[in-house]
Amino acid sequence: MFQFVIDHDVELRMLETNHSDQLSELTDSCRPYLKEWLPWLDGSQSVEDTKAFIEMTKKQYASNNGFQAGIWYKDNIAGVIGFHEINWSNKSTSIGYWLGEKYQGHGAMTKACQVMVNYAFRELKLHRVEVRCAEGNFKSRAIPKRLGFIQEGIIREAEWLYDHYVDNVVYGILSREWLSD
Repeated sequence: MFQFVIDHDVELRMLETNHSDQLSELTDSCRPYLKEWLPWLDGSQSVEDTKAFIEMTKKQYASNNGFQAGIWYKDNIAGVIGFHEINWSNKSTSIGYWLGEKYQGHGAMTKACQVMVNYAFRELKLHRVEVRCAEGNFKSRAIPKRLGFIQEGIIREAEWLYDHYVDNVVYGILSREWLSD
């Protein structure tokens, strides 16, 4: 199982069923904030919904199709980061992430993304990692920029957010670009 201590404050841990209560509580505590940019919140209304999500992520891991990790900040679950899926034919993946509002501003998400990209290139031997963010989600977009990803384009009306479509900005980085440092 994946577990990575980033520093004395931040750690990534594979999501387990016993995290359901904490993760559900975090989701509920920042639902209005998260709903601005994340389309899945209406489908996550209870601890049972969170358990189902975690069970799905365990199947994802078991089928060698990536994984989802909880982000812990000072021993509190603060958010989630993971690979959406892995395209083994093209050796590529995309990373998705979210962080509870009160945990932002400490660099936790940038550090978590850096670990995930390192893992993708060094351990999984992938060729490409992508991040897609809603065009207006400047906090989320700042992370791939900070990590040296290249903005590759905009996919128009790519995501439905409850009552409207939003454009997604695509950021990508290749293994030779990441590992050349």
